[in-house]
Amino acid sequence: MEFDYVIVGAGSAGCVLANRLSASGRHRVLLLEAGPRDRYPWLHIPIGYAKTMFHPRYNWCYDTEPDPGMNGRSIYWPRGKVLGGSSAINGLIYVRGQAEDYEHWAALGNPGWSWQDVLPYFIRSERNERGGDAFHGEDGPQGVSDVGRPNTLARAFIDACVEAGYPANPDFNGESQEGAGPYQLTTWQGRRCSSATGYLKPARSRSNLSIETGAHVCRVGFSGARANTVVFRQGGREKTVSARREVILSAGALQSPQLLQLSGIGDADLLKRHGIEVLLDRPAVGQNLQDHLQVRVIHRCNEPLTTNDDMRSLWRKLRMGMQYVFQRSGPMAVGINQAGAFLRTRSGLDRPDIQFHFAALSADLPGAPLHDFPGFTASVCQLRPTSRGYLEIESADPMARPEIHPGYLSTENDCRIVVDALRVTRRIAAQPALSQYIVDEYQPGQQLQSDEELLKFARDTGVTIFHPSGTCRMGPDDEAVVDAALKVRGVSGLRVVDCSIMPTLVSGNTHAPAVMIAEKASDLIQADAGN
Repeated sequence: MEFDYVIVGAGSAGCVLANRLSASGRHRVLLLEAGPRDRYPWLHIPIGYAKTMFHPRYNWCYDTEPDPGMNGRSIYWPRGKVLGGSSAINGLIYVRGQAEDYEHWAALGNPGWSWQDVLPYFIRSERNERGGDAFHGEDGPQGVSDVGRPNTLARAFIDACVEAGYPANPDFNGESQEGAGPYQLTTWQGRRCSSATGYLKPARSRSNLSIETGAHVCRVGFSGARANTVVFRQGGREKTVSARREVILSAGALQSPQLLQLSGIGDADLLKRHGIEVLLDRPAVGQNLQDHLQVRVIHRCNEPLTTNDDMRSLWRKLRMGMQYVFQRSGPMAVGINQAGAFLRTRSGLDRPDIQFHFAALSADLPGAPLHDFPGFTASVCQLRPTSRGYLEIESADPMARPEIHPGYLSTENDCRIVVDALRVTRRIAAQPALSQYIVDEYQPGQQLQSDEELLKFARDTGVTIFHPSGTCRMGPDDEAVVDAALKVRGVSGLRVVDCSIMPTLVSGNTHAPAVMIAEKASDLIQADAGN
């Protein structure tokens, strides 16, 4: 039970690390995952998102604490609990963010994280069906595909954005992110390509890589200030493994800070309150929590063009199934959101500040049962929120869930942008390309017009779009949790490699950046091993 590297968490980042660190054959690597193996068929069918959104076997099914910014509501936060982590249950969108996001990270004092530094890792990871170019890779582990035959309404949404004065953009991960266009998805030949599929599956047969599922990590152990063991529970027993070189936390933006706190690294007062011996007083652990808040505008459609209609018809459901089984195509092969846009809420901004996810279906909540009428949804989120939340353990019990305080809409800036975003959504819906399909605005409804009414709607109905980050902030200052090499400050032998290290949230979906972070981290780790 001794390894060179022990990786905690087999999600978007952990599977990447397991592959890259075991590739040379020189190091023994252990990957620990609390969830099961990814054998459930709906984990691999793109439309299976709806089947795993509330599935407790494959999903941690977290809830936040009541949030003042959401009028006291608790928000459901799904997170993957299976090989592949959240990449096995997410909405499949492949987006990297904006070049300026990474330039900002570097400007904050994190050398090696500028756009030119990270772009090669995005390219290295990618296997894009369009082929390779200056911005894309064609032989990496992460499959990326186009939506084969987009829904009529998805095309209408893109056209409506252009009619409203916004540019068309066929590639959000090319030279510029701005504009409206089709999303590319983390699918390959009609199947989901999670990190477990793309990175872990090809490496599973390596004799120097061990994978343990059903292994709930309790804490990291130290010899002095050096991390050298990991304690986990599996099958009702507590086990300990040793790490000769490093322990790497890739448990995500919620559980990586939770594990640091359980291991004695965190705010000293919090740890003492729960009877945990303080190894390192680091109040920033669990702070700086950021997420994208989505506000969903739903329209009733005047034609049976939506997935709602497909699911209400036995024949159309059979047709969907046959398309998928025999052709790996149709609605089951493309997931939920087929089109999107990155737009500016007002003139004078230097880059887009909101993102749209357009789905030819509607429901009261993401993943909930579909409405019994033809409907479609334009979900909009602010890309770079200034609101901040925090996370902390509620007890010393490693099986207890952390307390999540998201802090949504806690700044005037964010409140103004969410109202502006709703007005942009209405302007797009009023264009001929899309308005020809609309009966009425089901939600929020045209009776809500004032800024105050729209802000209240956002507080009453807004939900996560599943991008928590920032809770183990990377930075050069003494209060940062990790440095630019992702090493935990104040101790040795311990790194964090996942979205929790982001100083600021990227302008888009977070799976692709998580993979990039792990690709870069694998080079940093192996460089240290070489030295």
